[in-house]
Amino acid sequence: MSTFQANLKKLPGISHLAAIDLFDAEGTRVARIENKPGQAGSLSIYNHLAQIHGAITPEAARRGLELYAEYADDARTHPGSHPNIDRLFAVIGEGKSLRIKHVFAPVV
Repeated sequence: MSTFQANLKKLPGISHLAAIDLFDAEGTRVARIENKPGQAGSLSIYNHLAQIHGAITPEAARRGLELYAEYADDARTHPGSHPNIDRLFAVIGEGKSLRIKHVFAPVV
């Protein structure tokens, strides 16, 4: 089984992103994942899932949990400690998808 850090090394770069916004079916923004310490790993995973699946679908969420590896197990036993992982559990449980909008970093 791969670790979270090993999985991140296999994903596309995110230096071009400032954030990703997540929207529910009604178009309401439900979350923002920023390119900053503590969120960059989640940004990388959500970006990858969006590239492959076009949205955070239940199928994408299952793949995301695999990529989070040991953190998914920790989130399962400690709900609320990993909100970006909890969101994937909710997508699977509710059978609903989240749309993604990329927020690009300013070009310097």
